[in-house]
Amino acid sequence: MPVIDAGEVKLSYERGGSGPPLLLIMGLSGTLLHWGELFMQELRKDFDVIAYDHRGVGDSSRVEEPFTISDLAADASALLTALELESVHLMGISMGGMIAQELALAHPERVRTLTLGCTYSGGPGSSLPTQPELAEAVLSGDRERALRAMWEANISAGFAQNAEAYARFHAIGLERPVALAVTMEQLAAIAAHNTSARLGALSMPTLVVHGTADQIIPVENGRMVARLIPGSRLEILPDIGHLFFWELPERSAELVREHALVHA
Repeated sequence: MPVIDAGEVKLSYERGGSGPPLLLIMGLSGTLLHWGELFMQELRKDFDVIAYDHRGVGDSSRVEEPFTISDLAADASALLTALELESVHLMGISMGGMIAQELALAHPERVRTLTLGCTYSGGPGSSLPTQPELAEAVLSGDRERALRAMWEANISAGFAQNAEAYARFHAIGLERPVALAVTMEQLAAIAAHNTSARLGALSMPTLVVHGTADQIIPVENGRMVARLIPGSRLEILPDIGHLFFWELPERSAELVREHALVHA
């Protein structure tokens, strides 16, 4: 995968498809591969899709010091500058949705439309549940146990039985592992995230997507984000987990497509 100078860091990225540019921002412990090929194939039919690895992930620059969600948003903006893209349709999920919020607040002129998936704003009324079983599995040093626990936490109970999907998720985890130290720095950045008092300033067309079976970031957070952003549209996916685009790749791509094209 190519690597590009993006401000103070180098970022590995992937680009493909045709149409208006769409920047995807991944979440905690995720890599550009975690968007899943089924979802990406659908998006590439209508967009010039750009996905990238955060600092410390894949072939991107190693993490040298603590960072904030705003720092990661600055990385994303620098990537757009390096790719000579003045503005894009923007989609962020989970931690990536937090980064997308900060990017849209700092550089609204760069965001044609905003899609926020399975994310939260921080502040009063928001919540991030503790997951001791998942944390124990990740810290155990047993990669197989950790991957299985991450899978089951990120999707609905029904989809957890999809052996083919888990095989793809498992292969990504082995091919592009994320160091525990990087994950811990990301968690610290998430803990400090709070855009709740500022989201009312956003004016670009915004779509908020959240599954009711999300164990990582409960659906009430998505409803809260949608309430805080004037004129936003909220799409609730019944019985779907955190990685909604794995469970419903075609429907998820359709939502992004409709949102972007309606507001083109």
